[in-house]
Amino acid sequence: QVQLVESGGGLVQPGGSLRLSCTASSSIFSFYDMAWYRQAPGKQRELVATISRTTMANYADSVKGRFTISRDNAENTVYLQMNSLKPDDTAVYYCNALVTGRPLASWGQGTQVTVSS
Repeated sequence: QVQLVESGGGLVQPGGSLRLSCTASSSIFSFYDMAWYRQAPGKQRELVATISRTTMANYADSVKGRFTISRDNAENTVYLQMNSLKPDDTAVYYCNALVTGRPLASWGQGTQVTVSS
C-alpha cells in the first residue's frame, strides 16, 4: 500500500506562491500516474492537476497557467508549484496515485493552503 505525506502548505497573501511536496512510501512510485486534489470547506474534493509516468501534465481550468505539477522519481516525490494564488485556492491539498485514472482508496493527511490578506 502506498503511503503519502503532503507538506508545504501555509498562509500566503493573494498573488503569492507556495510549493507543495508529496512523498510516497512505495518503491514503485515511478510506475504510478500522480495527482493533486484539493478540498475547500463545504465543497467536494476536486482534481487540480495530474502528471503521468512520462511526465505529461494536465490541469484544471481554474489553475491552468498558475500551477505547475512535477515529479522526482528518484525521491518518490511529486510537487505542485502554485503561483499567483487567489483566495479561491484556499483548501486542503492532497496528493494521490492514480490507477486507471482513479485515486487510490487511501489518502494522506493533506496540507492546508490559506490565501488571505
